[in-house]
Amino acid sequence: MRIVAVLAIGGLALSAAACGDKPSSNNGSSGNGKKYKACMVTDVGGIDDKSFNTSAWQGLQDAKAANGNIEIKYSASKAETDYQPNLNALVTEKCDLILAVGGLMTDATKAAAAANPAQKFAIIDSNIPAANVYSMQFNTAQAGFLAGYLAAGSSKSGKVATWGGLKIPPVTIFMDGFAEGVAHYNKVKSKTVAVLGWDNKSQEGLFAGSFTDQNKGKQLAEQLVAQGADVIMPVAGGAGLGTASAAQASGGKTSVIWVDADGCKSAAQYCDVFMTTVVKNIAGAVKDAVVAGADGKALTGAFTGVLGNNGVSLAPYNKFDSKVPAELKTEIDALKKDIVDGKIKIESPAQPK
Repeated sequence: MRIVAVLAIGGLALSAAACGDKPSSNNGSSGNGKKYKACMVTDVGGIDDKSFNTSAWQGLQDAKAANGNIEIKYSASKAETDYQPNLNALVTEKCDLILAVGGLMTDATKAAAAANPAQKFAIIDSNIPAANVYSMQFNTAQAGFLAGYLAAGSSKSGKVATWGGLKIPPVTIFMDGFAEGVAHYNKVKSKTVAVLGWDNKSQEGLFAGSFTDQNKGKQLAEQLVAQGADVIMPVAGGAGLGTASAAQASGGKTSVIWVDADGCKSAAQYCDVFMTTVVKNIAGAVKDAVVAGADGKALTGAFTGVLGNNGVSLAPYNKFDSKVPAELKTEIDALKKDIVDGKIKIESPAQPK
């Protein structure tokens, strides 16, 4: 039997439009030569979740490497009640840009932005229509679609699966895309590969209730394997590492598709089970925003990462490169082009508007 787990990342543009090109930068210093301080508040998964918090912090590190005039720091949230105090503390520290990582921080960021209109904020996985908030969202359903097609084409049992950390749009958007990709495979190949753990029509499915509980992630993987799944997509930050652990213990019967950051880089100890990653280029988006801000450019409007601007993508197959049939790779490349060209429409209700 074989299991595959899936996750994703994205890219950036500075405009009020939904998608666009990345901002140009001269990698210089902020206008008056003063240090530009970029600060970040993590979600509860922590800085080392091998997923979206890790990706955001990488973006800040990359920005600092690109412009030595940039200073960076982060405040870790252990619980949702930490969001507001962490944001307020960074306002007091006079950070030039305060980045909120994750849609769960929407309300806290709205409140902080309203109370501090002169402070510049940015947020990942949410769209806050305030003049002092730059919003970054990612249509991971597009890359998830490719992963679902890959999973269906790789399945030996005819059953694949996905589960989430929490039932929120930044999670279910992955699951929707995955299920739609499997459905497309079934349609064009006249197959009946089943998706366990998520019904994108009813929007009901399997959730751990956590982005950190690796034991729960392992239990859910074992549960889905027992039901016959040989492809699993855990969209759950660090909790998904439990599925990777279960896959590694299976002796090659289980494969994983990671999300957010290329799993072979972010969680290299599990590279042998990661077929690919649904990449959500948070690192690239954050780097571009911070460098642009340090260069004196206005961070206004919102950005949506899509396949067409490399905001989301499918990572290399890494150690699975020789295992994925060339024909399947070619079909996935063609599907990507069709999505970018608008020939294939993604239906997920969680897509950024």
